[in-house]
Amino acid sequence: MIEFHLDARSGVSPYQQLVHQVRHALRLGLLHEGDQLPTVKDVVARLAINPNTVLKAYRELEHEGLVSARPGVGTFVTRTLADDNLAAHGPLRRELQRWLAKARGAGLDDPSIEALFATTFRGAAEQQDIA
Repeated sequence: MIEFHLDARSGVSPYQQLVHQVRHALRLGLLHEGDQLPTVKDVVARLAINPNTVLKAYRELEHEGLVSARPGVGTFVTRTLADDNLAAHGPLRRELQRWLAKARGAGLDDPSIEALFATTFRGAAEQQDIA
């Protein structure tokens, strides 16, 4: 089961953070069709947020066809976003973990690592668009 977390410094609304986390879990194969999302009550208790925030996130996911709410039972995954390249994730994740360890060893803090990754990622995407 997915465990949500919120980053108050991200500038992204809490409900969008929940939506992104579910999408990421679906894309990475961490959530599968039929899996149940945490109940609204559980998320509210764990994160100390308004129930309407969780409901809004779950409604958006339902509108996208990723989950389905069953009144009195819970919210369940109805579709995955994982692709055929899922097997490549393990080696890439290990390589990324090594890179993160090197970045931390070089003295970079998390915001610096995120900034470096984001700008490098965007630069690579732009280069790919040009080619």
